[in-house]
Amino acid sequence: MTDSLSSTRSIIKYGHHHFSKLEDDIVIEFPLTIYINNEEFATMVCSPRDFEEMVIGFLASEGVIRFRKEIKDMTIDQDRGFAYVHLHAEVQNQQYFSKRFIGSCCGKSRQFYFQNDVRTAKTSMTSTTITARQCMDLMKKMQDASVVFKNTGGVHNAALCTADELIVSRSDIGRHNALDKLYGYSLLNGITVKDKILVFSGRISSEILTKAAKIGVGIVLSKSAPTDLAIQLAEDLNITAVGFIRGSSFNIYSHPKRIILDSEGN
Repeated sequence: MTDSLSSTRSIIKYGHHHFSKLEDDIVIEFPLTIYINNEEFATMVCSPRDFEEMVIGFLASEGVIRFRKEIKDMTIDQDRGFAYVHLHAEVQNQQYFSKRFIGSCCGKSRQFYFQNDVRTAKTSMTSTTITARQCMDLMKKMQDASVVFKNTGGVHNAALCTADELIVSRSDIGRHNALDKLYGYSLLNGITVKDKILVFSGRISSEILTKAAKIGVGIVLSKSAPTDLAIQLAEDLNITAVGFIRGSSFNIYSHPKRIILDSEGN
């Protein structure tokens, strides 16, 4: 199969009081089933590219692995939609992967969707700061880099960055998949993430904030809004959440100390 993220289809478009026929780019939706040690583990609906990064990032965020070296071998069968992963050890605590956990920490309510989130989400200890201008510049750089979104409007974009530059950007129909690909890329390439910045195109939900905590970043930038639970989690996990980055303005929802002004007030 091709690794293209879109296909071309004939559509009928309505505009200016009449119908017209044209060709349009449509995002591809692809199911990938992961087997671990010959046992079916999960099926991900994703964009058909960067499978190895996505699988590794997903397994790390789920707490199945911590490092790439824990994987003995991996085979991706793109034609049939299967990823076969063999670990050096058996999967531990598999019963936790679908059980919700609600607990408390340091007097605050820390709510996670699954029990394994408690084991894998990290409280950020980063001292990284970023200027207001850099927040807006990074958002623009991520959006400019997404050719697929410009052509289709049907994918989520995410990027792992320093304060000045994009390190890597990924697109996917699934917002979680885009983040897993970034996590997998960092594990495959030995990139330290605790001092990096996550830039994201979609809404910051509690699931996205938890995924960012699993990756280990301390600053999350989005062009959209956060949810109230995401803000609670960001406060608890010491993550700076910034939303509605549009034009020359944005909102800071948690831990504002990491967003500063430069000498010119930007």
